[in-house]
This record gives sequence, structure tokens and C-alpha cells, in this order.
Amino acid sequence: MSTNNKAHNFHEEDKDQPPGFHRNNASGFELHKRAKLVAIHKALQADPVDVASLRKYAISKGGLLTDEIRRKAWPKLLNVNPFESIAKDANIKEHRDYDQVVLDVNRSLKRFPPGMKDDEREVLQDQLVEVIVRVLCENNQLHYYQGYHDICVTFQLVVGKEATVSLVNKLSTHHLRDFMDSTMDRTKHMLNYLLPIINKSKPALHDFLQRSEVGTVFALAWLITWYGHVLNSFRSIVRLYDFFLACHPLMPVYLAAAIVLYREEDIMQCECDMPFVHSLLSKIPQNLPLEKLIVDAGDLFVQYQPSQLAKEARLYYKESTSLTTYQSLEESSRIQRPDSVLRRLTRRGQASAAGRPQDSNRVVKVAVWAISMGICAAALTVLNNALEFWG
Repeated sequence: MSTNNKAHNFHEEDKDQPPGFHRNNASGFELHKRAKLVAIHKALQADPVDVASLRKYAISKGGLLTDEIRRKAWPKLLNVNPFESIAKDANIKEHRDYDQVVLDVNRSLKRFPPGMKDDEREVLQDQLVEVIVRVLCENNQLHYYQGYHDICVTFQLVVGKEATVSLVNKLSTHHLRDFMDSTMDRTKHMLNYLLPIINKSKPALHDFLQRSEVGTVFALAWLITWYGHVLNSFRSIVRLYDFFLACHPLMPVYLAAAIVLYREEDIMQCECDMPFVHSLLSKIPQNLPLEKLIVDAGDLFVQYQPSQLAKEARLYYKESTSLTTYQSLEESSRIQRPDSVLRRLTRRGQASAAGRPQDSNRVVKVAVWAISMGICAAALTVLNNALEFWG
């Protein structure tokens, strides 16, 4: 058994159980899981692959369920062939960021499975350094940032070294691109969406945060590591990666807004002063209701679309590489998307209209808008909520 597989198996306990699973609900969950597994495999086996359905399942309750499925589905969500990796560079040690990558990877012990033998972990750490620097060598315009390794190690533990190179190479020029500039200017621009989202939803909470002068830096590590650095549960982390890979690049910011909104009561009881508020917000509770927050983030995305918040966030769409390249990523994956998606969504909405006309109309309108605009995440979040995917 390879070192990669050994690392993966440490995380396979309760692998089919989503965060928040309770064993007394096992029978209901098993029925849901079996039906969903069949549906996911059907989407993967379709010709062309039904990427729209894969996104729906990645977003919906429990995500993609197992790492075995993730190894097949994650490349499809990014329109990547995991068997076509970028070339190895014999001189990776000469890269400008090599020494910093080694330092960060050596400090990332908590990201590897507990109980792993030192020699096995060291092999994985060496592979992780190689993965990161190979991607940087392939894309000289990219600059390494501290936290990038947290994202890379998550992929490594699920899909293995070579597939990680392919997936992270694609992500680094799309979803993660703004984080990889020589400065943090565009990363700060992305964080500028956070408070406007909160303001639209809870003006009083927004005003409290503004008075405290806490800013948005408390959420920086959340955003640039896709929560990999701040959550202890590996299963929770990969569940979020299912969600983010199926969604718009700003979805981690919408999730951050959902977390802050969920903690409104604690925040409002805190002393309205930056050190106190920052201390509270910078520590994410490990018992958050993750599935609920995913639903909330999707609903926030539907209600307050990025294009509508751009002016308030002091960010025009054209200034963000991550946001503008998302459209090209969407277009490149449409060749995998059957043309019948819109018709199917419309029929499903009409079929349930008799019992729930208002909900159904909302589903169809949002789904048609989202797919026509190339933003499936918003539509599918609401679709799942209305058509029982959220259970």
C-alpha cells in the first residue's frame, strides 16, 4: 500500500457520514446515502459527464459522501484530466519560494493524520513540497502565500500527489488566483464583500462590527485556506471543499458571512471594542452546524449576488482575476453538461407546483437565471432546499 493510501485511510473512519451525523438517524441517512451514491455514479458515467448534477450533489446535504467519489468527481468539477499532470522541474530547489514552502510544510504537522509514523509523514511532506513548487514553476506569475499549503495538503490526502498537481494547478489560475499576486491587494478586495453581505442581512450587526473597528482580517485565514487551517475535522474540511469546488470563487466569503450571522448573539453580547470582537471572531467553534451554514451561504449568494455588491465592496468585477476567470471555467465545463438541464429543472419545478406553487416558482426562476448566467451554485442551493436535497 502506498504512503498516499495509508494517509487517506486514517481519514476513512465514518467516511460516509457527513458532519453532524448521529447514529440514531442511521437508517434514514443510509437510505439517503444509497440513493445519492447511485445518482452520483450515474452522473459520472454519463457521456458527456453530467457536471450540473455533480455540482448539485456536491452542494447538497452530505456533499460527495466519500473520498473514493471525490477522487473521481473533483477533477470533473474543475474540468481537469488528473492523468495529465504538468511536467516535473528538476530545479525546484532554485525557485524563489522553495525555502518558505519547506518551512511552512514542516510546520504543518496537525494537517496530517494523528498517529501517522514519522517516516510516512515525512514522505508526504516531501511530496507536498514538490506539488506546490511544481505548480509555481509551471506558472511563474503566481506567488506562494502562507496558507496555500493548507489547501494543497487537503487535496493530497484525498486524491494523491499527481492528481493534486493537476487540480491545484487549475485552482491556482482560477479560484485561488487573487491570493497569488505579489501583494494582498486583491485578496483584501475579496474580503471587502464580507461586511456588505452582513449589512444587507443584519444591519444592526453590521453597525456593531463597524463601531468596533474589527474590519475583516479575522476571516483572512478562513478565506485563503478554504477553512483548512481553522477547522480540526478533516471530514468537515473536505465537505466544504465539495461545496467550494462546485461554486463561485466568492462562496468562501459568503460562508464567512453565514458564520458571522450565525454567531450574532455572541457577537452582540461582546464588548464593542476591536480586541474583544476580533478575539471572538477569529476562533471558529468546532461544533458549528456545517450543513445549515452551507444552506445559509447559498441563500445569501442568491439574495445578494456579487455583481450587485461590487460597488459597495469597492471592487469592480474586472479587477478580480478569480472572478473573471470563473466565467471561462464555467464555459470550459459546459461541454460536459447535457443540454437537457434547463428542461429537466423546469419540469421538476412544474411537477411540484401544485403542492407548493410559491416555492416551485422561486426554484424555477432562480435555476433558469443561474444556469443561463453560468452561476449554478446559487440555483442549485435553492433547488436543493426546495426539492428535498437538504432533507
